[in-house]
Amino acid sequence: MAGKYILPSLFGSMAIAYVCDNLIADQKIFGGTTPHTVSSKEWAVETDKKLQAWPRTAGPPVVMNPISRQNFIVKSSIDQ
Repeated sequence: MAGKYILPSLFGSMAIAYVCDNLIADQKIFGGTTPHTVSSKEWAVETDKKLQAWPRTAGPPVVMNPISRQNFIVKSSIDQ
């Protein structure tokens, strides 16, 4: 009985959230531009180099951003 109210309201709220996100982030209805740090590939490469050169003083090497790595292997984005 409650499912007929819960599922449509869940899908409706997801649709509203998608439309709002699209209007604000992609269409930029409040103005603004995409920052250079997001749109520039050179910036991402240099940031990756800096993170890979980060001094590690204890323990095994760690991955600074494991989400962007596969199987938690530290590798440079230049090779990819």
